[in-house]
Amino acid sequence: MTREEIENNGEDMMIDDPKPKIENDFNVHYLRIYYGNLFPYTDIHKWLSYGHDGKHPGCDEYYFGRREFSFTLENDVYLRYKSFKNASVMEDAIKSNFPYKIDIGAVYSVDPDKRHAYAHSGTNLFTPVERELVFDIDITDYDDVRYCCSGADVCSKCWPLMTVAIKVIDTSLREDFGFKHILWVFSGRRGVHCWVCDAKARRLTNEQRSAVAEYFRVYKGNENNAKKVDLMGHSLHPFLARSYVDFLKNFFEGELQANQSLFSSEEKYEKILGMITDEDIQADLRGKWENSARSSLSEEATSRLRWEQLKKRLQSKKNKALSLRTCVEEIVFTFTYPRIDLEVSKQMNHLLKAPFCVHPKTGRVCVPIDPNNCDEFDPLAVPTLSQLIEEINSGGLRMDVDDDDSDRSLLGKSIKFFRSSFLEPLLKSCKEEIESSYKTKIAKTKDSFSW
Repeated sequence: MTREEIENNGEDMMIDDPKPKIENDFNVHYLRIYYGNLFPYTDIHKWLSYGHDGKHPGCDEYYFGRREFSFTLENDVYLRYKSFKNASVMEDAIKSNFPYKIDIGAVYSVDPDKRHAYAHSGTNLFTPVERELVFDIDITDYDDVRYCCSGADVCSKCWPLMTVAIKVIDTSLREDFGFKHILWVFSGRRGVHCWVCDAKARRLTNEQRSAVAEYFRVYKGNENNAKKVDLMGHSLHPFLARSYVDFLKNFFEGELQANQSLFSSEEKYEKILGMITDEDIQADLRGKWENSARSSLSEEATSRLRWEQLKKRLQSKKNKALSLRTCVEEIVFTFTYPRIDLEVSKQMNHLLKAPFCVHPKTGRVCVPIDPNNCDEFDPLAVPTLSQLIEEINSGGLRMDVDDDDSDRSLLGKSIKFFRSSFLEPLLKSCKEEIESSYKTKIAKTKDSFSW
């Protein structure tokens, strides 16, 4: 008997069962309750259907059924190329498997679950035709510029790096590319995911996706080279200049200095001095800072003072070299510019974790983030699986997010934000596009008969 058959033969776990042992705020018994009572199946289905709900003659009734999903089950069992005819079938599959992780892939030319039927046809019928433009940003990629945490750990001092990344990328996607329907989601542990859902974004080719990804490429560093960014040219690109003025400079000189004290020790400031190409300036600043090592100033005050000294020295009129004049900007970009995993964005068939999954390491839900209020987002305050189950036990079996009291529930606010700020405007746009395409098709049909 397979694992799935064993689970399906068992009775649904009752809410009032004895509390099982919890490891890292996550366990499979609680996960079954979460999928049975809280996961927003209807909203996810509406999102990924993009208006193809069968209510309009111009709809593609098979659109959702060609979407790839993958499940990661207990003991790292991985099931790819799953597809579902409708929301009910999707819900049944998730409740039967209670996956540790759900990933969402592309919409294919044929049903992914039936791909083998086309394997011997002699033509490549199974190919991705649509997929959201996605971005993945992970705090672990900032380990060389944060001193409070490392690896998968995150705290209130380093999370603002993610906040600034959201601001920079979201602003550019809207102002430089004209996208409107953008969903930001907490990864559940240490980063953020971005889904660009406009029709023109979903239909980008791999080459076009690569071009968009390369537009954002600035950070090119690794542990072996001191210079980690390439700002290109004698002046900043308008996108980079806007990002620097609107977000990066003030963040570097304010919150980042306060949280990380980037110049407070020799180990920290030597990393920055290594970015300066002039050895005389390096030696001059190093001498000043070594002589002031026993200052009574706090680490934050010391760090701010040394940053001002560095800026004054580099921006002196005596410095004619372009490399020195741009060095201040390069330092700021090195520490603050979004470090995107660009390979995730370049291929249409790349999978990305679904919103409202539960992260198995932290037990936290992958909730949406409001880019307009991302400064207020606290990853450590995101509800955990055990907190949600406790809320269910104390307040009833199902938390209905349509109730007036849903704003007071742990997950209700996130689901309402997903609906009102993202899903409703998206579906309105999709239905307008379907109607427009249908009218154009009818008009062309009438023209052909007029001959």
